Amino acid sequence: MNLQSKSTKRSFLLIFILWLCLTGWWAYINFIIDPTDNQRYAFGALYGLMALSGAVYGVMSARKWGGTKSALGTALLMLGLGLGAAEFGQLAFSYYNIIKGVEIPYPSIADVGFFGAIPLYVIAALSVARVVGTKYSMKTGLRKFIFLLIPLAALGVSYAVFLRTYEFEGASALRVFLDFGYPLGQALYVCLALLIYVSTLKTLGGVMKRRILLLLAAFAVQYAADFNFLYQTLHGTWVNAAYGDYLYFVAYTLMATTLVLFSYIPSAKQKVADQPERPAVPLTNNTAT
Repeated sequence: MNLQSKSTKRSFLLIFILWLCLTGWWAYINFIIDPTDNQRYAFGALYGLMALSGAVYGVMSARKWGGTKSALGTALLMLGLGLGAAEFGQLAFSYYNIIKGVEIPYPSIADVGFFGAIPLYVIAALSVARVVGTKYSMKTGLRKFIFLLIPLAALGVSYAVFLRTYEFEGASALRVFLDFGYPLGQALYVCLALLIYVSTLKTLGGVMKRRILLLLAAFAVQYAADFNFLYQTLHGTWVNAAYGDYLYFVAYTLMATTLVLFSYIPSAKQKVADQPERPAVPLTNNTAT
């Protein structure tokens, strides 16, 4: 086993341990005890450690793969910075709750991190497309359908849930921008990830397909988490450390795992070693007797 493989296994183990501990804590808070606000705030402040871990790993791995000089390095860097931006939002959220002792306003400085992650994830998705050789051709009807349907579906759902009765009067320009920008921006990187997967179905091996699927799952859960947060904020039902926070935690876990998978590319020697051994072909004697 090479050093890179050992490092990958250690990274997976650390992610798993962190996920297990925080999931156990979340379950304890929600199903076993009647938690205080401080206990809920503490979980909200600490589960961002998963995002922070992924951010550090992404930035360090990006340097190993050439940083912005390579498509893979750019993808890892942007995913890492996106998780770092999300952690900034988490810390700002916790600052309002724990230090200032007030409900966080919307919009707030936390949205600098949460919304700032969106363009970083879009750049990451475009860079992954370069890594796997996706050609953004609109010649096939399926690609056109996917590329057009997902943003339109996101806009339709957002309109039905948030914007159908939207009160522009009294809303700040920043709030209007975020209310429209969150669902549409997130739909864009989900759409890109799905387009990458569909475009490479016949060209990628099983390992790379699993990486793309995991990235797609991470983006989809992130979209669901943000959509749920906007919905609960609109209806005044958001509760710290409830299922909404756990959705974010799952998104960060999937993203951190994706970073580990994409940062590990077996060497040519390792690829050969991983191939099943071919059975020997018996020699036949074609000499006439």
